[in-house]
Formats: sequence, C-alpha cells, structure tokens
Amino acid sequence: MHVAETTIQVRYAETDQMGVVYHANYLVWMELGRTKLIEDLGFVYAQIEKGGILSPVIDLNIQYKTPVRYGENALVKTWVEEYDGLRITYAYEIYNGQNQLAIIGQSKHVCVKKDSFRPISIKRMFPEWHIAYEKVKKQK
Repeated sequence: MHVAETTIQVRYAETDQMGVVYHANYLVWMELGRTKLIEDLGFVYAQIEKGGILSPVIDLNIQYKTPVRYGENALVKTWVEEYDGLRITYAYEIYNGQNQLAIIGQSKHVCVKKDSFRPISIKRMFPEWHIAYEKVKKQK
C-alpha cells in the first residue's frame, strides 16, 4: 500500500477566531492529498479532465479528533482504501503540529463523462490507472 504525504503550512485565513482550522478547510487539504497520491502514481488528474472525464465525490466521511492550529504544519496522509474498477475510496489521516491524529476521513469517487455525467469504467478507459490502483489499494 502506498501512502502519499503532503505537508500543509496552516495559514491564518484557514482558521477561525479560536486559531483552529475551520472544518471545511480539511476538505481542501484532502483534495491536495488525493492530487499528491495521483502524482505519486505517475498520473496527472488534469489530463483526465482535458479528456472529458470528471471524478465527483459521491460520499464523504470525516471524524474530527483534535484541532490543528494556526502556525502549525499539518501532515496529510492519503491512500487508496478501496477500488473496484469503477469506484475509488481514498482514505486520509491529518496530523497536527504535535504529530497528533487530528482528522480521519474517507472520500468516495466515481469517474463520469463530463457531458452526460454517466459513469465510466476506469479499468476499460484508463487501464494504466486501473493497474496502478490495483497495486496500491489497501490489502484486506
């Protein structure tokens, strides 16, 4: 299983009055983690979009454990939790500046045609991605 790691320097604009990262910003950090994982596997998500394919979120789950604060560096760990040739579930752990687990999350995606939003088979349309995801998904 491959785990991508992304370090985020927490900016003041990402926090609330308490100096704690505002909850919606974790979604952006998860996206950065997904992008890094895809790059680690040798692909560029923007290339798929240029080909008329999108990958919307169809399910999202986040558990908040402890805060990440302004001035800290957050560490985002991302991996492929599940993959079946059509749907991909990415898993995330985000750690705060004290290396404490702050967030556990999962996002489920499906690839669709941009013009119709009809699902496509990753296995058929992007066989190289399929092989890479099969290799790195979490073994059960």
